Amino acid sequence: MNISVHAEADLTAVTHRDLANAVRFLAVDAIEKSQSGHPGMPMGMADVATVLFSRFMKFDAAHPTWPNRDRFVLSAGHGSMLLYALLHLTGGGVSLDDIRSFRQWGSKTPGHPEYGHTAGVETTTGPLGQGIATAVGMALAERLANARHGDDLVDHYTYVIAGDGCLMEGISQEAISLAGHLQLNRLVVLFDDNGISIDGPTSLATSDDHLKRFAASGWSVRRVDGHDPEAIAQAIAEERETARPSLIACRTIIGYGAPARQGTEKVHGAPLGAEQAAAARQELGWQHPPFAIPQAIADAWRMIGQRGRSARHAWLDRCAQIDAAKRERFEQEQATSLSSNYERALASLREQLATERPKLATRQASQLLLDSVASTIPSLIGGSADLTHSNLTQSKTQHAVRPGQFTGDYVHYGIREHGMAAAMNGLALHGGFIPYGGTFLAFSDYSRPAIRLAALMRIRVIHVMTHDSIGLGEDGPTHQPVEHLTALRVIPNLLVFRPADAVETLEAWDCALRANHRPSVLCLSRQALPTFRSDARGKNRVARGAYLVVTPEGGRDVTLIATGSELAIALDAARLLGAEHIRAAVVSAPCFALFDEQPADYRARVLESAPRVGVEAAVVGDWARWLGADGEFVGMTGFGASAPAPVLYREFNITAEAVAAAAKRAIARATGGK
Repeated sequence: MNISVHAEADLTAVTHRDLANAVRFLAVDAIEKSQSGHPGMPMGMADVATVLFSRFMKFDAAHPTWPNRDRFVLSAGHGSMLLYALLHLTGGGVSLDDIRSFRQWGSKTPGHPEYGHTAGVETTTGPLGQGIATAVGMALAERLANARHGDDLVDHYTYVIAGDGCLMEGISQEAISLAGHLQLNRLVVLFDDNGISIDGPTSLATSDDHLKRFAASGWSVRRVDGHDPEAIAQAIAEERETARPSLIACRTIIGYGAPARQGTEKVHGAPLGAEQAAAARQELGWQHPPFAIPQAIADAWRMIGQRGRSARHAWLDRCAQIDAAKRERFEQEQATSLSSNYERALASLREQLATERPKLATRQASQLLLDSVASTIPSLIGGSADLTHSNLTQSKTQHAVRPGQFTGDYVHYGIREHGMAAAMNGLALHGGFIPYGGTFLAFSDYSRPAIRLAALMRIRVIHVMTHDSIGLGEDGPTHQPVEHLTALRVIPNLLVFRPADAVETLEAWDCALRANHRPSVLCLSRQALPTFRSDARGKNRVARGAYLVVTPEGGRDVTLIATGSELAIALDAARLLGAEHIRAAVVSAPCFALFDEQPADYRARVLESAPRVGVEAAVVGDWARWLGADGEFVGMTGFGASAPAPVLYREFNITAEAVAAAAKRAIARATGGK
């Protein structure tokens, strides 16, 4: 959206108060019109945001995806009108009509900021704490890219506005601890320290001293008056120069300017009402109709939005002047594309595994894949939540990222699954990286909120989740996932893979790496599994979601469908049935979501009309849709137990004999006992 500045406008008469009030009252007016929203935070933080954008933020509103821009994350996403007002005023992609359509169907201004829906929104926020944790990933990405490409190409800050609620959420501790440990000195958090939550004063629920808390995690901290623009500017300027991440606690008044509501919970999540909106205009000297911005103030904001244009042009000039090989490497990493070297390495390993057909855990196959291809994907950044040697997520060529040292490509996230998942979102959103991270599948519950946001944002993030069933054995039911596959599969736009052997594991990884707009979860076994695939070349069969492994001659009497470690059980069951002249087809179904997306005729060829039996060491969940009315399911009906894996499979009756018996029951039911 190209908006020119009026040459005749007298910008010298525009004050900080004018600029901040423009933000405040666009928020007030939009919320009044929609009769829905949160005016308190935009009114209270307008001074801080105005100082940040007018004096410090490096951005070009006309080019919101410029790689070397500063990132701004509104962690307190309920205050979305603050961000939308800034995007409109600076000449971004939010029009006045969009502001008027706040929270309405089809508008660019939904209730909480959504990445990919509104230009200039760096990440989806709303679930409190997620924004600050995602920003840690962005700040980490900046330091990693800077170490690779230097100051000429990568040199920017990540700024966050966070509220009391963000800092109460447990994920915030994981995030600030990781950021402090790694010394992410380009991260500045502006804390809206207004002392109010939805229920009332924050003293109802917390007595934390956040400055001491952040300082204990290695942050530089200070407190300022959040309505004193010069104090705010001095604090930001000084904190930009520290060697640590920074917290600036901005003491503000929620709903600043609304005489009867400011400083109370009443202004948090409801429109001011006509009377208080008028009173706020009187109190703050803003005598302009709703949605009207005086020309001089509008022009001043447009100039702020254009101020970064010269910095962007200078950056483009530097890009043009650097060594061609360096520029090509930067551009390739920004594109996060897969090279021909990757294709050759993948093909070579697949041929080896299909030929040798080793018996090994799919987590081990995953490590073989990483050892083979990690060096061919410069944008790949790995990690684990303190389970590296269990998840097998670090390749031979990868080196650890260390505090203040960012030349590595593997992050030790510590036991911070939620923080890891959110940081990986930030790495992906920043650009230039394909992040993956490992933990146990049972701990996906800790990661789930960030996985859900990745799916909503349509970003490529890969979760390597091992120890995927009762097959992990003696650690028992606390670590044995039984409901987790179903819980993950129901998340829209998420690819959940459960490969059955080494070749399927390679193909699942390949699918995940190529899924540019979807996160993936790779559910991998602890126990060794036989390699049933012997096709050294050909198409990626996992990409179809499900496919026939055994097709009996003369048609089929029953179809056995299995995932992961249970495919071997299904194959054994098919042999038992064959000995009784029962023709059993066997289907491997490593990814339900991809199978669901296949053409109907393909799905029909794979499943056909014979009775079906599903086999998975998990609860039945969403299997019913694939099994039909006459189908049977062999799996878990409750939690696991502590014992060796073979004992558990026997005791929970997930055996070839149990599958064969289920197949006979299904056939009898379908044929009326004939």
